[in-house]
Amino acid sequence: MTEPDDSVRWLILVIKLPAEPSRHRVAVWRELRRIGALSLGQGIWAVPEVPVFADGVRRALELTDGAGGQGITLQAAGRSADDAARFRELFTAARSADWAEFLSDCAKFGAEIAKEIRIGKFTLAELEEEEQSLERLRRWHRDLTARDVFGAPEAAEAAARLRQCTAECEDYAERVFAALHTGSEEPS
Repeated sequence: MTEPDDSVRWLILVIKLPAEPSRHRVAVWRELRRIGALSLGQGIWAVPEVPVFADGVRRALELTDGAGGQGITLQAAGRSADDAARFRELFTAARSADWAEFLSDCAKFGAEIAKEIRIGKFTLAELEEEEQSLERLRRWHRDLTARDVFGAPEAAEAAARLRQCTAECEDYAERVFAALHTGSEEPS
């Protein structure tokens, strides 16, 4: 057995909630999913013990207490370097799945902009909608980056794709303003 990797410690949350009403279980589940906690089994979650997770863990425990449940937080490091590596792999795989979903939404954003250009829909209302979608992607990227503490391989691609989405939105904005200033639907 190899020695454990002491550079990364984990918080293990053991959450017990009453079966009813289910809204409490869903609220705790949503909070833990929102912060990127790794589900290890029914009512057992793990996050690296780093500051970015502290508020979410606190909120999950408050929700648990408020629902009449019980929450226990334990510190762990794994008994061996293999255990520590496995935890890291599981956590990184979960972040990779998050990044894949993000990349999919970036592709949808790009397709939506391309469609609006193709059909010549150059309105301020549509531009505002696209800018809101881009801002949602930026917030999502910021959140994913914060919780991707081990650097999933998809993170660099996601950053590049977000820059591309930004450029696509800026190009669309220029087309909208050109259409509005020339008085035609098709910018010159």
